[in-house]
Amino acid sequence: MREITLSHINHVLDDLEYPVTNERAAADLEDVTLLLADGQRNLSALIEQSESDRFESTDDLVTELHNVLPREAVGEPYQSEGEG
Repeated sequence: MREITLSHINHVLDDLEYPVTNERAAADLEDVTLLLADGQRNLSALIEQSESDRFESTDDLVTELHNVLPREAVGEPYQSEGEG
């Protein structure tokens, strides 16, 4: 099982061969846990939630992941936003 933060997601997604289908990306990344500010999620399950059938690039897949993540999940784990 691999664990990765959202800020380092490209390291894992760059290993896919693009274009890639939703199903293929989910299958290839089923062993990856994404560490988020509000906990952790299985990367494969997040990809399966996407409405896209195919991803043309890493950036395309990252954008789709941001669309399925709850807003509070986007901050880095164990870091506060600090004082405004």
